[in-house]
Amino acid sequence: MIRRYIPNTLTCCNLLCGCAGIVCSFTHPEIPTAWFVWAACVFDFFDGFSARWLKVTSAIGKELDSLADVVSFGVLPSIVMYHLMTASTTNSWLPWMAFLIAAFSALRLAIFNIDDTQTETFKGLNTPSNTIFISALPLLGLDWIYTTPVLVVITFIFSALLVSPFRFFAFKFKDFSWQHNRERFTFLAISVLLLAWLHAAALPLIILIYILLSLILRPKA
Repeated sequence: MIRRYIPNTLTCCNLLCGCAGIVCSFTHPEIPTAWFVWAACVFDFFDGFSARWLKVTSAIGKELDSLADVVSFGVLPSIVMYHLMTASTTNSWLPWMAFLIAAFSALRLAIFNIDDTQTETFKGLNTPSNTIFISALPLLGLDWIYTTPVLVVITFIFSALLVSPFRFFAFKFKDFSWQHNRERFTFLAISVLLLAWLHAAALPLIILIYILLSLILRPKA
């Protein structure tokens, strides 16, 4: 049946977006890498959604999803940070620290695959949110962010958040009541307002708000 191949095809499209983003970051730096990240996020959302909707979930689909995510939400944000660090320093070895993001993203995804408690919440920052934040940094146009100390701090903090014990809410609605979805509705409302005001430059701020809301409201597993 054709429908059983739809989720994995979407997952492969996620992977291809990550590969294209990596190549374009070197060959066409004028193209924002964030575009490829957004496309990868769309495919990453719909592969799982389609698998559940079509009732064709599989073990290979779960593993393939994580393998694709390592590229799109692990290697790609590392490349973005590598380019930012290279432009901020004359030190030849320091930009290689950016690949801590890839290593901790892979570890985060491996933990997720064997942790059955991450159904309604995430343990540790999810890799798409981490990637959206980092890939959108070049869109801000704030010179102080592109300094080496700030970029190093961002790399360390977000790498640590990926494997932290903190719980982050997931966007899985069982119903649409305020009681069960207060953090989701609050976050979505704030995000829409910020996007209408700041457009793509709002994305790093939106991810920071997502982190703060999760830490303050402390969603339970």
